[in-house]
Amino acid sequence: MNKQPLRIAIFTSLYAPFLTGVSVAVHQRVRWLLQQGHEVFLIHPEINDQYPKRVSNRPMPGLDELKAFPNFSDYAFPTQPLIFYKSLPQPLHYRHWSDTKLLEKFQPDIIVVEEAAQMRGFYSLYLQGYGRPIGMEYAKRTRTPIISLFHTDIVAYIQYYLGNQFFNFIRPIIPFLIKQFSEVYDVNLFPSREQLVKYKQMKSQRSEYLPFQGIDCQKFNPANISYNPIPDDHRPTLLFVGRITAEKNVFQLLDVYSAIAAKIPDVHLVIIGSGPQDDELRRRAEEFKSGVTVWGESHGTELLGWYARADVFVNASVTENFCTTNTEALASGTPVVAACAGGNPEQVLPGISGFLAEPNNPTDLAHKVISILENPDLKEEMSLQARLSILEFDWSVCMEKVEDKLYEVVRASKNVTFSPVNPAGITGASISE
Repeated sequence: MNKQPLRIAIFTSLYAPFLTGVSVAVHQRVRWLLQQGHEVFLIHPEINDQYPKRVSNRPMPGLDELKAFPNFSDYAFPTQPLIFYKSLPQPLHYRHWSDTKLLEKFQPDIIVVEEAAQMRGFYSLYLQGYGRPIGMEYAKRTRTPIISLFHTDIVAYIQYYLGNQFFNFIRPIIPFLIKQFSEVYDVNLFPSREQLVKYKQMKSQRSEYLPFQGIDCQKFNPANISYNPIPDDHRPTLLFVGRITAEKNVFQLLDVYSAIAAKIPDVHLVIIGSGPQDDELRRRAEEFKSGVTVWGESHGTELLGWYARADVFVNASVTENFCTTNTEALASGTPVVAACAGGNPEQVLPGISGFLAEPNNPTDLAHKVISILENPDLKEEMSLQARLSILEFDWSVCMEKVEDKLYEVVRASKNVTFSPVNPAGITGASISE
């Protein structure tokens, strides 16, 4: 039996043309909900002249695609660049715009906040952030259900960007901040069981596991080898795709490469992405000449080709919640060797779709990569299993679970009875209180 469409307000701290896994996921999520007939109001960060030109010029799917749906509307809230990362936005303080007025006009059945911690200002410790839980004032006054989707290990990020000394100073108050942040939402959803456990230990309230972080398995697949960006280069290729930032441990990949090249001299490491450590990475990569290629950003069929072209995807990050690029590589039939940390163990099946290495141990990570490159039969079997292992995280599968959760939360909060969509196409819900 069909369910009556919902009116869904989605706040996101990141969206195209800001390039992150969150941006890509939000776009896919909104498009899927629109395709199911739900009415979506997307509240997203504005792009302005304070950001580098390369940000605004990115060829990413975004609002133009969504505006083709008659059941879509949006609002761009005012932003400034993050203090420690000038290519990403931080919402301005709530004095500059009113989430409550936006919601009063839209009157949602449910409010979804993606990356709520950044929306509030946790990334900058409130120095320039919104300053209060987004959507909470309206939700409390109208008894509208509100949930948060937890993308990032914010505690690890604060430690990376503010340093161990300052982090140790604020460590005692972190459980208080996490509790305060999470208790205003009806549900806090985590895509990784590992991160859920971690944050529950730090007093996260009303927290649940839900695999909401999917990918398009039809788009990412081994057949994309037809888009091979380097068809005349037959060297074994190691690939990393992600932001060039401290928390991604990108510089460890150079140490990993050195150890692998000592055993497999013709190996080629390709690093795709951009970030505040671009210049330093390119400078250090020059030491390896043509063995290491810092490609920069990649989009469209070129990026699909890189994923399918690679022999092994390598990820040294220890801060992943549920890493989108790991999933994209696996769907493309590329084995993954990743640090055994965060959500990586939930994505990589050791000995089946790749290997897990000791965190912050480039030697162990290199050894795992070598074991794949030196065994063609193992690599072929892992390539097959890699794709099969990740099909449960296809967008259609994940979003059906998200949709079920939305209906569940609405029913629990407002005692809503949903009936089938009628032929006249009347939408909405019957609410009895």
